[in-house]
Amino acid sequence: MKYLILLFFVLLLASCQTVGDALAEKPNILLIVVDDQGYADFSAFEEHDKAISTPNISRLAGAGTIFKQAYVTAPVCSPSRVGMLTGKNQFRWDKQASWGPGLPDDIKTLPEYLKEAGYETARIGKSDLGRNFHRNDVREYPLNHGYDEFLGFSAHAHDYWLNSQEIKERTPDPFGTSALLGPLMHNMGEKSYAEGYLTDIFTDESIAYIKKERTNPFFLTLSYSAVHHLIHEVPKKYLDKYDAKQIANYDPDSLLAFKKHEPGSYAAYYDKYSRVGAIRSDELRKYYLANLNCLDDNIGRVLDVLQEEDLASNTLIVFISDNGGSPLTGASNAPLTGGKYSLWEGGIRVPLAISWAGEIKPGAVVDDYVSATDIVPTLLDAAGVQIDDVAMDGISLFNPDTSRLLVWKWQKTWAVRQGDWKLTNARENHWKSEPSEQYIPPVIDNLELKLFNIAEDPGEKFDLSKQEKEKVAELKMAYTDWTNLNVKK
Repeated sequence: MKYLILLFFVLLLASCQTVGDALAEKPNILLIVVDDQGYADFSAFEEHDKAISTPNISRLAGAGTIFKQAYVTAPVCSPSRVGMLTGKNQFRWDKQASWGPGLPDDIKTLPEYLKEAGYETARIGKSDLGRNFHRNDVREYPLNHGYDEFLGFSAHAHDYWLNSQEIKERTPDPFGTSALLGPLMHNMGEKSYAEGYLTDIFTDESIAYIKKERTNPFFLTLSYSAVHHLIHEVPKKYLDKYDAKQIANYDPDSLLAFKKHEPGSYAAYYDKYSRVGAIRSDELRKYYLANLNCLDDNIGRVLDVLQEEDLASNTLIVFISDNGGSPLTGASNAPLTGGKYSLWEGGIRVPLAISWAGEIKPGAVVDDYVSATDIVPTLLDAAGVQIDDVAMDGISLFNPDTSRLLVWKWQKTWAVRQGDWKLTNARENHWKSEPSEQYIPPVIDNLELKLFNIAEDPGEKFDLSKQEKEKVAELKMAYTDWTNLNVKK
């Protein structure tokens, strides 16, 4: 099995006259990042949950190759997105493995590489690198790390409905929590939307960008905030489809008071509906399915416009989730244990698909493990761009290594995988309240080392650390050696 990915890409490149011919015309590149999608909620996987409705995500994935063991570098959005943007494990410089690794000045990004190669670059949607939110004068702001254009927000989340200057002025704490409301950041200013749903807005703006007349290829990062909290905020037609009751949007004139928050604050509203309680566990799945269905329809609109503009034949598309499905939204990661916030498989193994008409074989499935850090070198490879960084953790999927070492560090937990084996001290200790019904809890929940054969036991049910002590020692040493060599002291 471990040679299948290598054989696949050998055949892929052999189908072209030469690699040089394949890359003679630089492709447009569309990177679609979705937020907190569950592993079982990816319809391209044969084992997906049949309750979901995502025909357009299936269309995208079916046009290319899907990866069944794709890993992100962290189980939460900010550090994961930094790894995706740089091709590096973000804890190289963020030795505390925090929620907010930031983006150092000396770490080169994917859009910077592509811009130097002649690409027009844009980011639409969420930009969350963990530090310096709501500011446009910092390295973390998209225009300061390689993007020519940006429209979106700089935080963990944004209200789906309330995107106007008027609501911001009426709200006592528009930036009062990990989510915000009000106008979107637009280049060095703001753009207010009196009406509209955020997922639709991001799609509308992306379509307008794609339709622009240009002489150079484009690189567009379309970073949806769906299917992140607030999961219940969905257009009514989707709520009706899944028999989910409509919940009133935030109203700054409300007299409701919430624990630890001032009456009427947006932070109070977000806190109430971003955990199990106000929405029962058995109801969350309905809101999640509605949110996901809406996201899928929007992705379909983007795919359609690529066809209409005659761009589909020369556009490379990557689709990925930033981390595993959340225990608090109704996402399903089955058969994987855990979810967002943990280094169990459910927190770091995500949906990934890559398509490129005429270059990547449609309908292929790769079982070998890969990393989100591979996106940078793969896209640069496709664009014919040389990487000048010897410390890149990602490797081009056109030149795979099926026995590579993958490492993770997330706060007080860490993990390492090589071949079929994974060693970790993972535990669930980063979220509160009860989880939704789809969540699969770990069998063992402590900080002791646990060893799993992921090929035979993807659900991490059987700890083999007592039986395979030599393998434990080997992987522990591999992780320690990598950390000592690569993490800033």
